[in-house]
Amino acid sequence: MQSYMRLEVWKKSHQFVLDVYEVTKAYPKEELFALTRQIRKAAFSIPANIAEGTGKKSIKDFSNFLRISLGSAHECEYYVLLSKDLSYINGIQFSELNNDINRIKAMLIRFLKRLSEFE
Repeated sequence: MQSYMRLEVWKKSHQFVLDVYEVTKAYPKEELFALTRQIRKAAFSIPANIAEGTGKKSIKDFSNFLRISLGSAHECEYYVLLSKDLSYINGIQFSELNNDINRIKAMLIRFLKRLSEFE
């Protein structure tokens, strides 16, 4: 496997984590152990699972970690929507985060399809 840091999907998901951490700094203090924690955890799970998967010996194992990343991306998509509906983020922040997470999901799906050809 190649270094995870060279993968475009990892780069995009790592930037998403940085953006989520920046945006969630402004969340209400009462959300620190609730929504703030959950969205951050789901966000960093995406690139972390990509990184862990690249260390596996088989394509099947790597694909499994990409599927976990995809699940976390879906989770983030919901948390971004919830954040908007609770007025923790504005419309511009929502659009940017939502577009980014949808790009990441599409990249993961394409990557999984490509890998399935080699399983």
